[in-house]
Amino acid sequence: MSEGIPKTVVTFAALDCIPCPFKRQCTTAKKNRRQLSLQPREMTEALRQARDQQQTKDWNTDYALRAGVEGTIRQATAVTGLHHARYRGLAKTHLEHVYSATALNLIRLDAWWNGHPLDRTRTTHLARLELNLAA
Repeated sequence: MSEGIPKTVVTFAALDCIPCPFKRQCTTAKKNRRQLSLQPREMTEALRQARDQQQTKDWNTDYALRAGVEGTIRQATAVTGLHHARYRGLAKTHLEHVYSATALNLIRLDAWWNGHPLDRTRTTHLARLELNLAA
């Protein structure tokens, strides 16, 4: 049982796997014995159904809205450091969140008024270093 989810673990002897034509597709274990973890049937079917649903156009349209939310969350954590509260207590933490939201709105208004698009791509640390050295 892992993380409160029951599963069945199947172990094969190394000699059982040697002649098997599906050995490469089965598992990538490097040990002498091979092992598979099988989730309960209901969980496997639910996962398969969710993956099938993700291939539909309606799901992709709905998920595109989520991308905007994810971008806002990323910007909030990158710009204002919202992952960790600076203060203790609900009132002070709430005030910090309000100030952070206000700062994000001002940053977005400034970018819109001045015609500067918000940074939509993530720059790696190495690329950022190269940009700083070139300037």
